[in-house]
This record gives sequence, C-alpha cells and structure tokens, in this order.
Amino acid sequence: MATANERLMQWLYDARAMEQQVEVMLAMLDRHIQDYPRVVAETERVLGETRKQADVIQDSIERRGGNVSNLNNGQPQAQEQSLSGGFVGTQSVKRAVTKLSACNIIIAAAADAAGDSETRAVCEEILHNEEVMADWLKDYVLASVGQYILGLPSD
Repeated sequence: MATANERLMQWLYDARAMEQQVEVMLAMLDRHIQDYPRVVAETERVLGETRKQADVIQDSIERRGGNVSNLNNGQPQAQEQSLSGGFVGTQSVKRAVTKLSACNIIIAAAADAAGDSETRAVCEEILHNEEVMADWLKDYVLASVGQYILGLPSD
C-alpha cells in the first residue's frame, strides 16, 4: 500500500503533467482565437501563469527528492486536442474543474497526511489562480452569449 508521501508525489507528478499539457494546448490555441482579443489577452496571461505553476510544482517535486526528467510532458495528447478544437468550449471549463480538484487533493494530502506546508502553499496559490481563470471564463461566456442574443458584436 502506498504511503501518504508516495501518493503526494504521484499527485504532484500528475499536476505537473497537467500544467504542461495545458501549456501546450494554450500555445496551440492561438490560431483559433485571433478574432477574440479579450480571449487572446486572457490566454496569454493564463499561459504565463501556467508555465510558472509547472515550475513551482517541479520545484516541489525536486525538493521532496523526486525527478521530473522522465515525465511525459503531455504534448501528443495536447496537440491532438488542439487540432480537433477540443479545448474550445466546455473542454476548457472541464479542465479548470479537473485542475481545481487535483489541487484540492494535493493540498489535503500535503497538509493533512504528509505535513508538507511548502507544497500546501504552492497548491493554494495555484488553486487561487485557477479560480480567477474560471471566474473570468464564466463572466466572459455570460457576456458573450448576451451580446450574441442581442445581435451585438462580441469581444
């Protein structure tokens, strides 16, 4: 049976892989959103944030004695989803919820079982960033649909 520390490390590896996959998908999304300047700006902001989050998760892994050199960076799956347009629409919301849930799991494991307050702090910051992004997305979608219904130009 896995220990709390082993489970925490696996969740950290998973969280890093998710950040890298989102990074690739956001970078490839550019060609699909050029007609939406607000989305472009938010995507660029989130892309920078995602890169930082992957780095701090990697730092947590390495601080705990892990090695990230052999991890799959999520690029093949991310490329397939970007090419199919899978990131557009509800997929982005699902990814945000998945990442929020993963961070909650890591926070609970780090704080309660493994007692790793540094990883807890990292995950709390990531959780906050993801909540900000989800709020922006919700507000943007609500405004855009309202504009569409009224026949007003979007963005």
